[in-house]
Amino acid sequence: MSHRFDRLIAAVNDRPRFASAVGRDTLCVVQRITDIRKDRFEGAGSVIRIGIVGVGFMGYTHFEGARDLQGGEVTAICTRNAQKLAGDWTSIQGNFGPRGGHVDTSSLSQYTDYRQLIADPNIDLVDVCLPTDQHFDVVMECLRAGKPVLVEKPISVSLEEGRKMLAASEETGTPLFVAHVLPFFPEFRFAAESIQDQRYGKLLAAHFRRVIAKPEWSSDMSDFRKLGGWGIDLHIHDNHFIAHACGKPSGVYSRGLLQDGFVNHVHTSYLYEDGPAVTSVSGGIGASALQFAHGFELYFENATLLFDAGTLAGEWVVSRPLSLLDSDGQMTSPDLGAEAKWCGAFTAELQVAVNALGEGKGAGPISADTALAALELCWAEAKSIESGAVVSL
Repeated sequence: MSHRFDRLIAAVNDRPRFASAVGRDTLCVVQRITDIRKDRFEGAGSVIRIGIVGVGFMGYTHFEGARDLQGGEVTAICTRNAQKLAGDWTSIQGNFGPRGGHVDTSSLSQYTDYRQLIADPNIDLVDVCLPTDQHFDVVMECLRAGKPVLVEKPISVSLEEGRKMLAASEETGTPLFVAHVLPFFPEFRFAAESIQDQRYGKLLAAHFRRVIAKPEWSSDMSDFRKLGGWGIDLHIHDNHFIAHACGKPSGVYSRGLLQDGFVNHVHTSYLYEDGPAVTSVSGGIGASALQFAHGFELYFENATLLFDAGTLAGEWVVSRPLSLLDSDGQMTSPDLGAEAKWCGAFTAELQVAVNALGEGKGAGPISADTALAALELCWAEAKSIESGAVVSL
C-alpha cells in the first residue's frame, strides 16, 4: 500500500478539512474505497488469515513470529517439500535464532502450488517468503488476483520489477507490503523514533555499519547474483532504514567493490541538502569468524546514541548495548521494554500488515514506496562506485 493511499485514508477521518481541499467527488471515491476494504476484511471476521509461500528460514521465522499476532494467524503454508508440509522443519537454519524443529501442520491448509494458495478464498494475506529471484511472479499474480501480499525484502533485485509491482498495487487497489524488519528491532525502533520526533534535537550526523562473511548456511544464498550482491541483499536494510527514518536523500556518493556489476562492499555518503551528514559501510567480505555485525552512531543536537552488536566466531556479542550519552556528561541505557522472543521483531512487522488490513491503519515501515526507495539507493550506489561520481536521485 502506498504512502499516498495511506494519507488519503487518514485524511477521510478529517472530513470538513479534507472535503474542502479535494472536493466532494474525491471524498466520495476515497470513502467508497475505505468501505470496500472494511467490508472485505472486517466483515468476514476479526482474524486476518495468512498463507505463507515458501518454508525456508524466513518462512519459518514468519511462522513463529505469527504465533503472537493480535487479530491474525497463519492458516496455510505452501512448499514443494513433502517433509516440510508434514511438519519436519529440522533442515531449516539461519544466521540467527534456533534451528527449525517439528511443527504441527495438521490444522493448516497445505499446498505445493502457490497459485492454489492465492486462489484460496479463506486466505486474506499472502506472505511471500521465497528467494528474491522468485518474488516478482508470485507478487504480480497476487496483485492481479486482488489478494493483499506481504513479500520479504528486498522487493526485487530489479528496479523495473519493483516499479511494476508498485504500479500494479496502485492500479488494482490491492495492498502490497514489503517485509523490511530492521525498524522493528528495539534498538533501531528507538533510533528511528528519536530521529523522527527529535526528542534529542535534530539529527546532525549518523553512521551505520552492517557487515558479514560469505553466508554458508543456505544454498539459496550461495549465488550472490540472485540476491543482487550483498549491496542489495544485506545493505538494503540500512538504505531502507535511512529512507524510513531520515527521508530519501537527494543523491549518494559511494566507493566500494563491484563483482559482475553487483556491490559486494560499499562505503556511502548520503546527500541531504540541509543535513544531516549520513554515512554507512556494508558488505560481505569479512573473515569467516565475522558471521554478522551491525550498529550505528547517531549524533543529535543534545545527545549521542550508540549501538554495536554481532555474531563473532559463533557467539552473539553486544560490544555496545544501546547507550545514550547526554550533554550533562551522563550515559544511560534507554528503556526498550520487555525482552521479546527471538522472532519478536517479525511479530511486530506482521502486526503492522494485519492492522493495515483489519483496521485501515498505515503501512509505516513496510510500505512499498519506502522499499522501492531503498532499492533505488542500492542501484545508485553501484552506479556511483562504477563512475566515481555523485549519483542524483
